[in-house]
Amino acid sequence: MADPYSILGVSKGADEKAIKSAYRKLAKELHPDRNQDNPKAAERFAEITHAYDLLSDPQKRGQFDRGEIDENGQPRSPFGAGFGGGSPFSGGARPGQGGFEFGGGIDLGDIFDGLFGGGAGARPGGPRPQPGPPPKGANIAYEHLVAFTDAAKLEPQRITLRDGKTVEFKLPAGAVSGQQIRIPGKGQPGPGGNGDAMVTLKIGKHPFYERDGDNIRLELPISLKEAIKGAKVKVPTIDGAVMLSVPAGAQSGTTMRIKGRGFAKKGGERGDQLVTLHIRLPADTAALAALAEALPDDPNIRSDLGL
Repeated sequence: MADPYSILGVSKGADEKAIKSAYRKLAKELHPDRNQDNPKAAERFAEITHAYDLLSDPQKRGQFDRGEIDENGQPRSPFGAGFGGGSPFSGGARPGQGGFEFGGGIDLGDIFDGLFGGGAGARPGGPRPQPGPPPKGANIAYEHLVAFTDAAKLEPQRITLRDGKTVEFKLPAGAVSGQQIRIPGKGQPGPGGNGDAMVTLKIGKHPFYERDGDNIRLELPISLKEAIKGAKVKVPTIDGAVMLSVPAGAQSGTTMRIKGRGFAKKGGERGDQLVTLHIRLPADTAALAALAEALPDDPNIRSDLGL
């Protein structure tokens, strides 16, 4: 992926507000719902979301600016944890029959015999402790950005491993940022087999949806006319647009529920989409003033406040 600053079209000295503004503008242009016949737009949308995710995190942005991580959020000089598949013993230790032998020919089996009651009088050829299984290779840590809608619908994910190969894995229901996914056998090689790939998930942001547990929240602007008379209005969801019936006399701040359009739950069901209405006044102030003159005053409108 290219430099995240270049992807968003901002300078390296851009503040948080400028970065957020650039992302919102690009997200609006490239959102998959508006470019269903253009697969390249979906790729660009994923790119800008990834770039914004990195630059909107002060810690990661600082690490990137200092050259500690690359544009994918991975360390620039990563090393596997643990012993990398080597033996945990030093000083030339090697496995031998009946125990581990050190370079001088000392048999650890004899030492164990003494510790566990054999002593100097132990019978030759008596039972000796067997060595444990050989260690596996070290695990390798990865971080993977999951698109907001992918996380909600549990879309299969693909990740490129350190060796350049790609593997597909499934998201667990209710996946959250910081959750780890283990991909067996995709770590470093070792005497006892390969270690695992440990993938830490990062759920991406969305230009107009917000997550609330298993639910998704959306602020929906409606016109004054729609609020007064009631209307059927089109509402975006992660599964495509649906029609929502706004009741006559709707108030700003009213929240309506669309069942089953949220995040997948562990039980197999899905959360809901919570739509909060916001009345947007018309730009024609003359018409608005004429309407206001025709409306009666409500002397008790602030009575709940003790006024």
